[in-house]
Amino acid sequence: MKNILLTTTALAISIASMNSLANDRTDWPNSMTVGTASQGGTYYIYGSGWANLVNQKLDTRIGAEITGGPVQNISMVQMGEHDFGMVTMGPAVDALEGNSELLPDNTHADVRAMFPMYQTALHIVSLENSDIESVADLDGKRVGVGPAGGTNDEYHPRLFEALGYDVETLQGGASDQAGQLQDNLIDAFAFGAGMPIASFSQLEAQADVNIFSYSEEEIEQILEEFPALSHSVVPGGTYNSVNQDIPTVSLWNFAITHKDMPDSLVYEIVDTIMSNHEQMLQVHGAAAETLPKNISYNNSIPFHSGAVKWFEENGYDIPEDLKG
Repeated sequence: MKNILLTTTALAISIASMNSLANDRTDWPNSMTVGTASQGGTYYIYGSGWANLVNQKLDTRIGAEITGGPVQNISMVQMGEHDFGMVTMGPAVDALEGNSELLPDNTHADVRAMFPMYQTALHIVSLENSDIESVADLDGKRVGVGPAGGTNDEYHPRLFEALGYDVETLQGGASDQAGQLQDNLIDAFAFGAGMPIASFSQLEAQADVNIFSYSEEEIEQILEEFPALSHSVVPGGTYNSVNQDIPTVSLWNFAITHKDMPDSLVYEIVDTIMSNHEQMLQVHGAAAETLPKNISYNNSIPFHSGAVKWFEENGYDIPEDLKG
């Protein structure tokens, strides 16, 4: 009789748990979208990857959308046009302060952070036969800076100008601009993403290239004028043609959502990404930095309450002023 009671009790608890989970999912959207960036860049690969992982684990339907990148992503989430997005901290801070190029004077008060992604390290590629080996060599040249509204379109032109270089910058998708470089339609391609950047790797597989970034002196000037940026490196071995670390600057990336997204859904998404590190590494090597401890690199975007619940349950403190 005792065993029967125990079995019955266990079964009741199991059914109650399943019912609770089912009820908890009733307000989950049937299908959702995550804003990424152009094909050939890390955002699209990483965003498609984490969405697919969540779909596999949670039986959801999240699709990756090609976008112009962070500037567009944060505004699309604010307006409710995308359920999720991916942003770098620089454009995110601009949007939160009402300085978005797409939604000026809108403080994007409905945007919430979910989990840390990785650093966007800025670096540049040119063809070896161009003799362009430094940022100073870009003076008077045509340089691709990725999609309009992306992190690179926002930052590289500002950095060139601040350093006193006259550079003609052109916008386009990462894959497209890699092709333009090979066709000599541009002189260099300045980008930044989780490493290795797919289009850079494809380029060096097809041609002899130079991969470089800002000099130490230029980096010090950049960090003084642009506090959203921080010291970083492109590690030696990231690309076949890079044997030694390349000093550079970077911004951190975070996944975001709207404040009205159900707590239970955001909690489960964060749990899926944070608890499946090896599978995230299979998505992209940049996921090596997709770790709970790296929430500390967000000091501006309020965290979604579902994310706060997961991080606090797992021993990570969220500052009170960042609890959305």
